[in-house]
Amino acid sequence: MKEIINAQRNFFNTHATKDIQFRRTQLKKLQQALEQNEALLHEAIYKDFKKSEFDNYSTELSLLYKDIKEARKMIYKWARKESVPTGILNFPASSYIIPEPLGVSLVIGAWNYPYQLSFAPAIAAIAAGNTVILKPSELPTNTATAMSKIVRENFDPAFFTVVEGGVEETQELLKQKFDKIFFTGSTTVGKIVYKAAAENLTPVTLELGGKSPAIVTENCNLKVSVKRLVWGKFLNSGQTCIAPDYVLVHKSIEQKFLNQLKIEIESQHFAFENDNFLQIINNKNFDRLVKMLDPQKIFYGGETNRESRYIQPTVMQNVSFDDAVMQEEIFGPILPVITYETIEEAIAKVNSLPKPLSCYVFTKSNTIKKKILREISFGGGAINETVMHITNENLPFGGVGFSGIGNYHGEAGFKAFTHYKSIMDKPTWFDPFIKYYPHTSFRLKLMRWIMKL
Repeated sequence: MKEIINAQRNFFNTHATKDIQFRRTQLKKLQQALEQNEALLHEAIYKDFKKSEFDNYSTELSLLYKDIKEARKMIYKWARKESVPTGILNFPASSYIIPEPLGVSLVIGAWNYPYQLSFAPAIAAIAAGNTVILKPSELPTNTATAMSKIVRENFDPAFFTVVEGGVEETQELLKQKFDKIFFTGSTTVGKIVYKAAAENLTPVTLELGGKSPAIVTENCNLKVSVKRLVWGKFLNSGQTCIAPDYVLVHKSIEQKFLNQLKIEIESQHFAFENDNFLQIINNKNFDRLVKMLDPQKIFYGGETNRESRYIQPTVMQNVSFDDAVMQEEIFGPILPVITYETIEEAIAKVNSLPKPLSCYVFTKSNTIKKKILREISFGGGAINETVMHITNENLPFGGVGFSGIGNYHGEAGFKAFTHYKSIMDKPTWFDPFIKYYPHTSFRLKLMRWIMKL
């Protein structure tokens, strides 16, 4: 680990990565490497999840290509020196801010979208001029191996490399000194990463999770709302950090809502053989999810098969905040439905839990929309939609509180791996006397006058 990091630090100190064209070239090289190896990437992720080529492209690779295109297009603008006002106090002088890369960065990817959540922050780091050590999750072994092969065959490890392995390798990496650590995963592991980073005062971005609510009001467009909820919830078999974790639905439309959920789920024909449903990542997570299922509260679904790691899309009703399914982020194809009678009650229920990564609101009421946005703190979200806000590179993506620290995507990703160096540039042909000794009453009076300008 030390040899890899030292090699990257030595390479960074050559200042090669500070050249904008160098960064654009590396990003283009990554895009070409991914495109040329799409068959390998499809095969690997299918072995790990039974994830189809369509889903792999639409939820992983297409977003990476979009990130690269945006970064290569905008990088000159993002990286340019910015002039700022100086003020009369420092006349004559000019002031400006210089974006500079932080240095050697560590990106720890997540297992649920292994390509997107590993390469997307790496793209941001490269665009900002850093070297990158990528540690993909060890749970989807085939995708980790595929990523390692692609990077190894196309990049100098002193600039960009992949470290495979499990917990032991991650722990060893975290003992080293980095200039930036970017982690995507659970809050529990996020705390471990944060603590390790603190030992070296390393800045971090933590993309975590939480119980993201969807609030459905009595005046929503029920058919469209349910269609979008079902898509966002069961995408990736619910193994999505910004999936709606649970639904708060107005009591007056509870039965209509549940019936429409059943109709929509059945119309989608979720199944491995239809290439629109995934396996649960491993037996540990399968067993964890099965324990959340209360047979007495299952409205729809509930079938499981441990051998194939299959859990049928499941809807639970009459759920309370004390139930097992509400004690942690679900991260699977189980949707609890909880009723509320007033919007104030719904907001209070959401606010009784740690701040979520996402929040979704389905309503035609601007008053309710504004009230929820004002009174609930969350990372990001959507009105009358789920998940799709992540596809807009102009919206910084990240959590707040227990759901994360910092954000990325588009320019926000560039900023996450950048230090903004503030400079005042002052000539010597004029040197105001006011700041120097002696401190006379006249100078104080003059100082007061200047500070009011």
